[in-house]
Amino acid sequence: MLAWREKHIDDKTFVVMLALVVGVGSGLAAVLLKFLIEWMAHLVQMTTKFNTIHYQYLIFPLVGILLAALYVRYVVRDNISHGVTRVLYSIALKKSRLKIHNMYASLVASSMTIGFGGSVGAEGPIVFTGAAIGSNLGQQFRLSPHTLMLLVGCGAAAGIAGIFKAPIAGLLFTVEVLMLDLTAGSAVPLIVASVTGATVSIIFTGYNVEFMFSQSEAFYTGRIPYVIMLGIFCGFVSLYFSKMIEMMEGLFGRIKKPRYRFVLGAAVLSTLIFLFPPLYGEGYAAINNLLDGNASALLDTSLFEHMKDNVWFVLIFIGLLGATKAFATSATNGGGGVGGTFAPSLYVGCIAGFFFAYLLNNLGWLGEPLSTKNFALMGMTGVMAGVMHAPLMAIFLTAEMTGGYDLFLPLLIVSVVSYGTCRVFIPYGIYTRRLAQRGELLTHQKDRSVLTLLKMDSVIETDFVSVNPEMSLKDMVGAISCSHRNLFPVIDDKGMLVGIVQLDDIRNIMFRPDLYRRVFVHQFMSKPPAKLELGTSMEQVMKQFDKTGAWNLPVVAAGKYVGFVSKSKIFNSYRQVLKHYSYD
Repeated sequence: MLAWREKHIDDKTFVVMLALVVGVGSGLAAVLLKFLIEWMAHLVQMTTKFNTIHYQYLIFPLVGILLAALYVRYVVRDNISHGVTRVLYSIALKKSRLKIHNMYASLVASSMTIGFGGSVGAEGPIVFTGAAIGSNLGQQFRLSPHTLMLLVGCGAAAGIAGIFKAPIAGLLFTVEVLMLDLTAGSAVPLIVASVTGATVSIIFTGYNVEFMFSQSEAFYTGRIPYVIMLGIFCGFVSLYFSKMIEMMEGLFGRIKKPRYRFVLGAAVLSTLIFLFPPLYGEGYAAINNLLDGNASALLDTSLFEHMKDNVWFVLIFIGLLGATKAFATSATNGGGGVGGTFAPSLYVGCIAGFFFAYLLNNLGWLGEPLSTKNFALMGMTGVMAGVMHAPLMAIFLTAEMTGGYDLFLPLLIVSVVSYGTCRVFIPYGIYTRRLAQRGELLTHQKDRSVLTLLKMDSVIETDFVSVNPEMSLKDMVGAISCSHRNLFPVIDDKGMLVGIVQLDDIRNIMFRPDLYRRVFVHQFMSKPPAKLELGTSMEQVMKQFDKTGAWNLPVVAAGKYVGFVSKSKIFNSYRQVLKHYSYD
């Protein structure tokens, strides 16, 4: 089959065909994930009435986290949390290879987590699932790493397009979040996969938007100053959300035993959902209420339902919802659940926009009140742009999910201002920050990306003849005679690198027999310009070369000699990787 394909179908056409298949698979996965979440949520609702205050809020989210944690620990036996980050990691360090179980594991675990009330979104898992579909399909046809990378992007784009019915947003997700370049060779497969994923979702679930939004109040240019203010506000909300997520992840990461993480996560999540029921699940119902201008409905089924007519209490309640969402999301994932931060960022953004307009309206400073519905929609774009560092995706995702294209200009303004505000304090988005801190992130900067794809192990050279510091000059000359290198590592009896000898340094004495028994290696060896620790990123390696001006640098592991890295080897490997990295 592979031989027939290579003979009759050229590579570019075949990749487009595979992109179509990936789009269908990822679209079906998105439909299945939605169905599983709704089915499990229905099962939960059959056991209790969610229109009254009840204590089941303290129980069901715990059950969902526990089931997901047990499934991951004893069935999957692999870490499938932070789906988007793991896709980025596979692109950068695993040649875009994802395991077979990643095509279904996140679907099962996230449906249990969200269906039982976990305060996370389904978008991270569907990105992971779609990327795994693309990766495994490409592996079956033994495609090259750069083609696998493209198919991973196709799967992720189709997953986003399918779950939100937003093909443009799916395409932009791969460009802004996964950092894949939109070139002549990659544009067509990505578009095909994204459109196909959205089409499959529409066929099964209907041509309707995710959130119901009808613009009942026109937007005019006199509101632009308030839109800019909202963008700045959303930028700081994005900063708060990102920092709280990072802080909570650090807290859970320091707890080594899974059962203690579960106890802490369950306690935090159940308490927050009991006090603030709109935190239950993805929170799409709360978003629809705010987009409809019905803020008091958020207090239904809560302990504070009797206060729903108090304007200022409603404002405080909404503010607390936005402030605690990051903790509820982190507690869900930290306790063992599986879910993403797409939906939480949309949730917080909707609350931020509504809160901003609602506050200004009730302060009585404005002659004509702001549209809380319009500003809630703008807030969704603003916070997502700041949290994800993806302003274009945030604009089109919000517009495609709600049909709010009439507000395109204010959406654009809020997105850019929020992104710029947040970027001043955080240079990376919530998904890319973890890898960027470790120097493992691919970016649109070709040089840096190629260095990230290069691994030190592939450029270490070990054909250097080593010498001992106690060797005489006569023995050193013997070592030179059997070596084709002009550089010699000096290693002691314990294997530790103590210095180097360069041929030019001893050229003036190596032909003097009278010194052969009187001069020893430790007398003429020199200190290396720098030592590279095994596992150092190639970006740091190149910085050391630039700093020292050396052509060869030794590599050590805890002080023990391993080999040398040379500029010539790096440049040769760089050219090979760059050739495979390009889609054209």
